[in-house]
Amino acid sequence: MVVLDALLGTVNVAFLYAILIWLLVDSLRQSTLSHVRVVDCFKRGPMVFAVSTVLSCAVISVMNMALAFYQYSSRKIIGFNSVSLALTWVLATIVSFYSMRTKVRENKRFGFPLVLILWWVFACSIDAILLSLKLVKGFESIDLWFFLSEDNVVDSVSLPLLVLLCFNVCARENSDVEQEQQLLLEKEEESSMEEEDEEAFTNASMWSKLAFRWLNPIFKAGRIKKLELGHIPPVPPSETAENASSVLEESLRKQKLEGGSLTKAIAYSLWKSLALNAVLAGVNTGASYIGPLLITNFVNFLLGDDGDSSIQYGLLLAFIFFLAKTVESLSQRQWYFGAQRIGIRVRAALISLIYGKSLLMKCAGPTQGRIINLINVDVERIGDFCWYIHGVWLLPVQIILALVILYINLGGTPSFAAFGVTILVMVCNTPLANKQEGLHSKIMEAKDSRIKVTSETMKNIRILKLHSWETSFLQKLLQLREIERGWLQKYLYTCSAVATLFWTSPTLVSVVTFGACILVKTELTTATVLSALATFRILQEPIYNLPELISMIIQTKVSVDRIHEFIKEDDQNQFINKLTSKISEVAIEIKPGEYAWETNDQTHTKPAIQITGKLVIKKGQKVAVCGSVGSGKSSLLCCLLGEIPLVSGAVTKVYGTRSYVPQSPWIQSGTVRENILFGKQMKKEFYEDVLDGCALHQDINMWGDGDLNLVEERGINLSGGQKQRIQLARAVYNDSDIYFLDDPFSAVDAHTGTHLFKKCLMKLLYDKTVVYATHQLEFLEAADLILVMKDGKIVESGSYKELIACPNSELVQQMAAHEETVHEINPCQEDDSVSCRPCQKNQMEVAEENIQEIMEDWGRSKEEEAETGRVKWSVYSTFVTSAYKGALVPVILLCQILFQVMQMGSNYWISWATEQKGRVNNKQLMRTFVLLSLTGTIFILGRTVLMAAVAVETAQRLFLGMITSVFRAPVSFFVTTPSSRIMSRSSTDQSIVDTDIPYRLAGLVFALIQLLSIIVLMSQVAWQVILLFFAVLPISIWYQAYYITTARELARMVGIRKAPILHHFSESIAGAATIRCFNQEKLFFTKVKALIDDYSRVAFHNFGTMEWLSVRINFLFNLVFYFVLVILVTLPRSTIDPSLAGLVATYGLNLNVLQAWVIWNLCNVENKMISVERILQFSSIPSEAPLIIQDCRPEPEWPKEGKVELRNLHIRYDPAAPMVLKCVTCVFPAQKKIGVVGRTGSGKSTLVQALFRVVEPLEGSILIDGVDISKIGLQDLRSKLGIIPQDPTLFLGTVRTNLDPLEQHEDQELWEVLSKCHLAEIVRRDQRLLDAPVAENGENWSVGQRQLVCLARLLLKKRRILVLDEATASIDTATDNLIQKTIREETSGCTVITVAHRIPTVIDNDRVLVLDEGTIVEYDEPAQLLQNNSSSFSKLVTEFFRRSSQSNFQKR
Repeated sequence: MVVLDALLGTVNVAFLYAILIWLLVDSLRQSTLSHVRVVDCFKRGPMVFAVSTVLSCAVISVMNMALAFYQYSSRKIIGFNSVSLALTWVLATIVSFYSMRTKVRENKRFGFPLVLILWWVFACSIDAILLSLKLVKGFESIDLWFFLSEDNVVDSVSLPLLVLLCFNVCARENSDVEQEQQLLLEKEEESSMEEEDEEAFTNASMWSKLAFRWLNPIFKAGRIKKLELGHIPPVPPSETAENASSVLEESLRKQKLEGGSLTKAIAYSLWKSLALNAVLAGVNTGASYIGPLLITNFVNFLLGDDGDSSIQYGLLLAFIFFLAKTVESLSQRQWYFGAQRIGIRVRAALISLIYGKSLLMKCAGPTQGRIINLINVDVERIGDFCWYIHGVWLLPVQIILALVILYINLGGTPSFAAFGVTILVMVCNTPLANKQEGLHSKIMEAKDSRIKVTSETMKNIRILKLHSWETSFLQKLLQLREIERGWLQKYLYTCSAVATLFWTSPTLVSVVTFGACILVKTELTTATVLSALATFRILQEPIYNLPELISMIIQTKVSVDRIHEFIKEDDQNQFINKLTSKISEVAIEIKPGEYAWETNDQTHTKPAIQITGKLVIKKGQKVAVCGSVGSGKSSLLCCLLGEIPLVSGAVTKVYGTRSYVPQSPWIQSGTVRENILFGKQMKKEFYEDVLDGCALHQDINMWGDGDLNLVEERGINLSGGQKQRIQLARAVYNDSDIYFLDDPFSAVDAHTGTHLFKKCLMKLLYDKTVVYATHQLEFLEAADLILVMKDGKIVESGSYKELIACPNSELVQQMAAHEETVHEINPCQEDDSVSCRPCQKNQMEVAEENIQEIMEDWGRSKEEEAETGRVKWSVYSTFVTSAYKGALVPVILLCQILFQVMQMGSNYWISWATEQKGRVNNKQLMRTFVLLSLTGTIFILGRTVLMAAVAVETAQRLFLGMITSVFRAPVSFFVTTPSSRIMSRSSTDQSIVDTDIPYRLAGLVFALIQLLSIIVLMSQVAWQVILLFFAVLPISIWYQAYYITTARELARMVGIRKAPILHHFSESIAGAATIRCFNQEKLFFTKVKALIDDYSRVAFHNFGTMEWLSVRINFLFNLVFYFVLVILVTLPRSTIDPSLAGLVATYGLNLNVLQAWVIWNLCNVENKMISVERILQFSSIPSEAPLIIQDCRPEPEWPKEGKVELRNLHIRYDPAAPMVLKCVTCVFPAQKKIGVVGRTGSGKSTLVQALFRVVEPLEGSILIDGVDISKIGLQDLRSKLGIIPQDPTLFLGTVRTNLDPLEQHEDQELWEVLSKCHLAEIVRRDQRLLDAPVAENGENWSVGQRQLVCLARLLLKKRRILVLDEATASIDTATDNLIQKTIREETSGCTVITVAHRIPTVIDNDRVLVLDEGTIVEYDEPAQLLQNNSSSFSKLVTEFFRRSSQSNFQKR
């Protein structure tokens, strides 16, 4: 028997460690599995065997635990074998249940780990042998009591169960037929899961809500597969945007009647929820102070100083501790979740309120940036304040409760001393917090400046690279980041001071309090000291949070006031009078008045509109608006739409429904069909007519998905002409009475423009009122009424014949310039053999069929590459070692460990020394206590300072790596990557890295150190505590692994679902004029509410899952704490140190919170590390060619001549894409002007990109003055070339910084180029002259003026080779003639390559290159090409002349 006992003990320990190791390894393995398929464990496999196996293990483990506890409580000597056997069976039960569920999730055959099977077989064998030996040895004396003895009962009951276990492990799966039947159950299970998920919270029971069991279906779904929005139940009705906004609006209406504010309206709409939340907060606060109050009784019980020293009394105290901690945990979880629900409701209501107001607001109201800022900052801040709102009254309650406990234990004077030092700590913390807030504001200001520059840079990175300015702009950006880094460093060091005060405040308060006790000769006992220490620890957090609470109150007040001011802005509908079309034959009636853009906006240079006489537009009339650049054509249309405030005069009357096509196309994200229908029902026949009239059939046939082709952000995957025609189709399909078209023909070529005018304006809209602004004067003769604009006034109005009849009229002057251009290129003047007759109808149709809009870029933007599963360890490693190669990390950890040792040591010393009467005097007691506390303070100060230094350096290195990589990325990266994605890394992710992740990660490690130190402390009192933690550890790991799979996806979904709301806001604000004109405010309001609800449902369940985990971890460690107290109560008094045991109880009060913090922070850190992961993704972008190649640098004066040679060029954008340029070989002679023409998609832009090495040739080469440009650096190449891009780009700043961003020229040179580009007078109108502000994207300049600024910028550079890409597309003919003359004069001696749709732009060039489908069709002098009637260039000229003969467009 002795040998068997020894063998059993040894094997027990072996199996204990084997099973534990298997469980830990497998649980970690399971946590890394992503989205395995789960089948309900009660519906699949031989469940009778599996369930009976688990239940058998559970029964045996319970009996062995009961036996061990019985032996222990009856003061029998408890053997190590009994403890190890009981613990092994507990682990075996956990593993069997865990294994069963794991196999089910993986859809595998049932089977249990080999180590478990071996344990069962061994236990069965040993149990049979032991029971047999006992029966043989005591055969003669066997009676009833033999079987009733505790050992034999366990053995007797265990044996049949062990036999059953051994039998079950041999069980096989059911037949294949049964397996097929089970497979059929999967669909039923999934459908039942969906039914169970639907409105899970709304239908949940009270118990389910208390324990958050209503979230179980989501966790099951999260383990099955990747969560999508469809798997998340809807939010409760009270949290929907519709309900929340209606309640707030009703409350706001009542407050307006009573003269109240938005603050009162919000409070009134939420008072019931706030009241319930206050009750939960009060219960939590009261329960949290029961522990410190009972510590005195518990320590006195351990010391034997209490009147009742029975075990029952000790167990009662332990149970009260457990009950109080349970109530505290549950109330806290419900309190926090309730606060989050209120926050969700507030956010939904305010976002809806702001959105509704933004659609109704006057055009010159708050900017888009301010409105987005209200959503991103102010609404979020008000929602977050729901966490803090109860702190206003909880803080004084907490202080009062603490003083009551201190007064009971220590008396009056020490209590008031503690109160005084508490106030002192708060006072010291307040200026630090104020400084912290001020520095944070500075960081945000610096960040805003950096983000603004980054945003503009990323939007225009293509232009910067073409001009070789990216290095200069990068340096500017790094300077702004350096300013931000300086404020960040000061902020983090201030945070270090605050953190030091937080960690040391309990020690400081305890030193003063105990010192006061000694001074007034108050007796200190272990019980009173430990009770005071526990009270100080609870008081620590509210003391720390007071400055933050005050700051949040102030910030929230500011945010509420900002939103209140916003919703009080004037609405839009005061500037025009909308009437029905049935009451009058008049369509628009304009009376004398003045309209002006907002006068307080200093960046506006757009002219005011002055109407000096009454103007009536009748139904069905076609009204053309013409004028020079900046004359006010677009502003006039805005007046008729009611978008510009009426300063004086009568209101414009508009009779009928309206449609609007803005000059800068506004396209929604979605499909092409959704953009055209715009909320209308599909009418197939009319829809097809609209597509035909807007020349979209060819495009739709070209797209793989037809009209279901996805339009991306701002229509980046569409050409300018496609965007213009789609929004024109949207207006036509709206079937309105009145149409406002702002320059609809400038973005399309001659063929398409002809088609749009004839088949859309003159056919589809033949009976509609159309007001169209245009520079193309050939479209004027068909108009019934022409309005000529100049300096914001209608200087002439009348029919075409009436205005032409006046020889000195403004229109005659513009027509003269147009006729001059036409005559210059009229082939009839040169050669009568060239036909000037209009093309036949069939020829026109053939030409239209050949129109193909092919995007000359890398295709649609790629989906964002998101990592799946866990964040890789390499990400953590890179983050930790970024600063100083990780050298300071061990030092920081050592400082934290030593601080923890000093803190525990000081607490143990004060509790131990107080009982050593006569051996330790008061002076020694306080001296040692102060010394230990001071040493701990030094360590924690060192840790926080080093932490700040590491955080700053890490953030800076990650930022430099990312931003440098982005700036060196090829242009193709920016084509396929939306700027918003880059901005997300640069703003949100970088902010998290700057101020969040370092302290999250450090907080996790430090909390883990605290937890381990408490476990070590507890094990010093009773080694049995180690066994408890061994049992709890795998359960905690399992909970964490089970939680993180779902929580990670929910966290990602929260970020994903927030972006569409902001995108919809930006999109709606940009197109607010269109939305208002189409009367589609309700449609867009409904859409934004749906987006808000999508975000709310994900956020709601994300918050819920956090509380789900916290409830379980809290309860688990409350249970551990309870068992620790039971062990302390039941252990013999002589075997424990009462002071140490009391200290264990003191620290154990925070055990559940600390463990929950470790687990929750572990999950939260992983979610936050996704930001680091995303930044590192952009730190490894493949770079384009080097900027400078030292061994192959051209001469400083290169190129001297400007000769360009193209040799056998073959270019494609993607290995799988077709060739864009094929066998292109030609020479551009030096100092000549070369025109490049061809239909859209012919390869013109690709040729320009190849010249600047935006795209590298697959074959062939380009030589400039004999130098192969592929051999030199990009900076050496691009800095020697000049270009005007197709889309004119201006930067936020001044006229000076836009002309000369590198500050290389004198003011005189700037004025010279402005005069040559006919901009000097416009600039001189502003008193600030060259320092006149330019708005973001040049919004305060017309499109034509922006093109002129770009031309001035080009002339200022004085380069030998110039590229003009559609440089004057948005300029009137007269100004274009002057600009062409300037270009001819100023670029003599230069090689000029002009890419254009407009024939007059290239007709006087020395050579013309005609491209078609990537090949050279013709390359010769224009005169030579025109002599050949069949040449492509001749046909283009003929088509232009045909279109210019206005009779083709007259109304029929």
